[in-house]
Amino acid sequence: MIELEGVPELIDPVMVAAFEGWNDAGDAASTAVAHLDREWKGEVFAALDAEDYYDFQVNRPTVFIDGGVRKITWPTTRLSVVRIGGDKPRDLVLVRGIEPSMRWRSYCNEILGFAHELGVEMIVILGALLGDTPHTRPVPVSGVTSDADLARTMDLEETRYEGPTGIVGILQEACTHAGVPAVSLWAAVPHYVSQPPNPKATLALLNRLEDLIDLRIPLGELPEDARAWQVGVDQLAAEDSEVAEYVQSLEEARDTAELPEATGEAIAREFERYLRRRDGGPGAGHGHATDGGEGSGTYLRDSSSGRTRPPKPPRAEPPSDSADGTEDSTEE
Repeated sequence: MIELEGVPELIDPVMVAAFEGWNDAGDAASTAVAHLDREWKGEVFAALDAEDYYDFQVNRPTVFIDGGVRKITWPTTRLSVVRIGGDKPRDLVLVRGIEPSMRWRSYCNEILGFAHELGVEMIVILGALLGDTPHTRPVPVSGVTSDADLARTMDLEETRYEGPTGIVGILQEACTHAGVPAVSLWAAVPHYVSQPPNPKATLALLNRLEDLIDLRIPLGELPEDARAWQVGVDQLAAEDSEVAEYVQSLEEARDTAELPEATGEAIAREFERYLRRRDGGPGAGHGHATDGGEGSGTYLRDSSSGRTRPPKPPRAEPPSDSADGTEDSTEE
């Protein structure tokens, strides 16, 4: 039985989870939860037993020196609580860990046990996958659920994905069987510049989360980091004509496919976000990923020249399966 001593009674709590590994292209999802924890000074109240879920030959512990004392950090999943005040107070339960190596059903049941004890009203799971999306355009973020009613009321897609899945898909399915409302938000990361970090994708996930739970999120330096990320990728892509040509083809395909997004609900979402930030509160005055999406980070290293750059794409259409095992389609 889970006992949560020292955790106060929460106000309309929502659980937000992300897991490093297969469902975290560019570390975009795990970085988003880390950002929430840092900005709102989350307090860790529980950690899952690493012995139960991790193969330490796959996810190795790390050794560090603290005040002259040698210590070990074990790979695990930690839960923290952030308390958000203001006119509409709400608490978040943050779950951040590494995708487990084993006993996934028990792992999900343990997380759901915490959610039940804390009175969590909804679970939002963040993920990121590699896709055929240009770095110069706003990061696509899909919101999916297995709950048909939730899909209608929150303007989400009802998942139709079939194929290999990660802990994100397993946890969402466990929520469905347990009767807990659950949503997965997926950011698409350009497959030709997939190395972490990707602040532009992280920013897009936070903006979508903000819309979903109607909560203003302080963005800190993320907008500036996203702009720098895109400028850096622009410069590196310009050095290689094949990369530049490939990016242009992705831009044309994206613009053609998303012409309807220039009207209707997309504009309404942008206007609502502008109104939320207009009064100068936390996070106000900073841009967001859909501003036109300037943004750059780390890239593959060219061993022959010593410089970093995006890898050359193939001349043919890139495969739908991504380099980290994710696919170019949103799973559950």
